[in-house]
Amino acid sequence: MDAPDSPGPPGSPDSPDSPGSPDTDGMLAEQLLRLTRRLHRIQSRQLEPIDITPAQFRLLRTVASYDAAPRMADLARRLDVVPRAVTTLVDALEASGRVRRAPDPDSRRVVRVEITDEGRATLRSLRSARRAAAEEILTPLTADQREVLGGLLSALVDGLPERHC
Repeated sequence: MDAPDSPGPPGSPDSPDSPGSPDTDGMLAEQLLRLTRRLHRIQSRQLEPIDITPAQFRLLRTVASYDAAPRMADLARRLDVVPRAVTTLVDALEASGRVRRAPDPDSRRVVRVEITDEGRATLRSLRSARRAAAEEILTPLTADQREVLGGLLSALVDGLPERHC
């Protein structure tokens, strides 16, 4: 006779390997973290020759996504970081000639960030590096598996809103 606290057969709701069980969810979370770290390492390795960090790349992409030069506060909000973090990233990108600060025509207190031609060229190189990093990660998957994975990742990303503690 089974002990009352023993898990049920595989696939049953009590089984440690059933979907949604703490063991399965913990294993999935660990796999996602490992995959994220691996992707970050690959991307960092491919960004190194371009002399840009992943955070700078993210900021550069964000600046380029605006129709008009964004304010520093807009960037901080979009990236969900404190304004000081944006200042540090803009400093580095400005020093490399990829962005420039520009005065706001309507307010002397506001600074806008414009992408330069050098920044646009860097983005083109970075997009290639990013595709290469993704290809390296996704090599074991078929086209159909990649499509399924894309749908699953979209469901996770677009799912429940983040809870801020």
